[in-house]
Amino acid sequence: MDKKKNNTRFIVISLFICLVIAFLLSPFASSSPDGLEKAAELLGFLHLGEVMVWGHSIMPDYSIPFLGERPISGMIAGILGTLVLFGLGWGVGAVLKRKKSSK
Repeated sequence: MDKKKNNTRFIVISLFICLVIAFLLSPFASSSPDGLEKAAELLGFLHLGEVMVWGHSIMPDYSIPFLGERPISGMIAGILGTLVLFGLGWGVGAVLKRKKSSK
């Protein structure tokens, strides 16, 4: 039981550190295109990546639409993205653990 408590503590502390990093460092993110976007621009197929799959983007350009282009918008988007990825990882881990224990 002590090992499970230590694992939970490690996960909570790690998530907290990731959230702090996402919040504090997001205003310093470069506005320049990333490598993939730059390559698509140079090779002439950037326009193909701008087609919306679901009709609209929830967080276009890593910002919250109703907050505009202010730094807090990117900070909140960083926190939400971190929480979504953490949730997905947690869910996949739970499914894999359940499959392993049923064997």
